[in-house]
Amino acid sequence: MATEGQQEERAGVVDGIKVDVVRLHETWMELLFPRQRGAAHSVLGKWKPTTTADTVKYRLWAALGVPIIALLYPLALAGFAARFYSRRIDRGVARVGLVGVVLLAVLAWGALTFAARVQFGASAEGFYAVAAASLTAVLASVLAVVFTRVDGRPVTVLLAYPFGMTAIFLPPVVAALYSPVVADAVLPGSYDLAVWFLDNVAPEPLAEFLRGTYDLEGVAYVLMWFGIAVPLGWLLGLLVSLADVVRPKGDGDAESSGS
Repeated sequence: MATEGQQEERAGVVDGIKVDVVRLHETWMELLFPRQRGAAHSVLGKWKPTTTADTVKYRLWAALGVPIIALLYPLALAGFAARFYSRRIDRGVARVGLVGVVLLAVLAWGALTFAARVQFGASAEGFYAVAAASLTAVLASVLAVVFTRVDGRPVTVLLAYPFGMTAIFLPPVVAALYSPVVADAVLPGSYDLAVWFLDNVAPEPLAEFLRGTYDLEGVAYVLMWFGIAVPLGWLLGLLVSLADVVRPKGDGDAESSGS
């Protein structure tokens, strides 16, 4: 049997979900009607329809929002997790500053490049692979931090998150262009992913265009993974933004209490 503490914890989780869902639905309602989200505690109170036509529109819009909220809330949960880690990364970056991030990235990847130089020699493929990956990682990391510091959520979502994902995805692909060993580990899976995307996801005209226009070799792999990193960055940024809608910063959620 569940202990009293476990029952209280479950009740707290259920109450939290209810609050989140109500906030999301109120936000949905506020797209068409004034004073919906959190307005019950304001002086004016929540706006309510007074005419039959407004009542019909209000109820229809509310009903339409139910399946949309049911779809959005699991995404918001993913956004909570993404925001949890992104905030900790932001705090770490804030502590060291942009110059510190650049120095840390250069030191870490520079040390790896130097180690490759010692192991492989200046003319070996392994050295060039690590050097190219290092340059890609440092540049993408710096751009991600720079765009994070630009004021405004749109800039963060459109640019900072994509460059952050680029810093993760592109270095091994760039290294694969210089090292057969890395290529054997990275490129076959990339090729299979591209085939799966063209066969199962891409519209047929787009798939035919890509197959007839491009050969997946060399720098095309880099472009492919950049094309993957950018929308994934946008998706991550949108999930975090959705989490901010449900639980705004400083709202006393679990992330705040855990910091």
